[in-house]
Amino acid sequence: MKTNQTKPPILKYFLLSLFLSLAFILLLLSFQFKYQQNTSNPTNENPIYSSGDLKIRPGYTSYESYIQRQLHKTLNPKLRDIWITRDWDRKIQVFIQFFQDLKQKQLLFNESKALAIGARVGQEVEALRRVGVSDSVGIDLVPYPPLVIKGDFHNQPFENETFDYEFSNVFDHALYPHKFVGEIERTLKPRGVCVLHVALSRRSDKYSANDLYSVKPLVEMFKISEVVHVRKVDGFGLDTEVVFRKKTSDLIR
Repeated sequence: MKTNQTKPPILKYFLLSLFLSLAFILLLLSFQFKYQQNTSNPTNENPIYSSGDLKIRPGYTSYESYIQRQLHKTLNPKLRDIWITRDWDRKIQVFIQFFQDLKQKQLLFNESKALAIGARVGQEVEALRRVGVSDSVGIDLVPYPPLVIKGDFHNQPFENETFDYEFSNVFDHALYPHKFVGEIERTLKPRGVCVLHVALSRRSDKYSANDLYSVKPLVEMFKISEVVHVRKVDGFGLDTEVVFRKKTSDLIR
């Protein structure tokens, strides 16, 4: 007489849970792979700049390694303590002088919606607000509320044509300078102003991702903007101020 052989219930449940667990793990790995494809590298390579006056520093094996390098500085507890204590008022006063000068030149107004790119703990934002530009905010990899929100300057977290004014003194930290500039032009309104403080006569710090030797590469990268002025400044080791104004749509060809 034949009897039906059935698997014990415990074994059936074990095999079912094992199958579901494996399926879940594979699904997670699939999402992680897609996420890395989309975010680990904003662009695959840097273009060759015709002037040769912009050099990307070697040594980054991935975009994630670049981000970790930048976070090593931004999250340094000793540096952050200096930024919010000893350097706080000193830097704000210097930024106030820069911004007041730009207001006198009719490049910045109280009504401007302003962004400070790579703002660390937000001295630039505080200075903007103190000179009357109340609608101001900063972005950085590490937020510092309420002055600075989280954001990657290679992929700004804002809609197109959001700002009247954008300021940055961290161009040298951009691994992909053309993407850095492209995001500025994307989020600036037509006739909006971008002010960059850069180092030309000296090399930047050990966390810099590029070295700039003239303003020519900047002019080349700002595809839909025109140069307003270039002048010498003394801004925390940065020696040159370059100001661009985004063209209106009828002037863009």
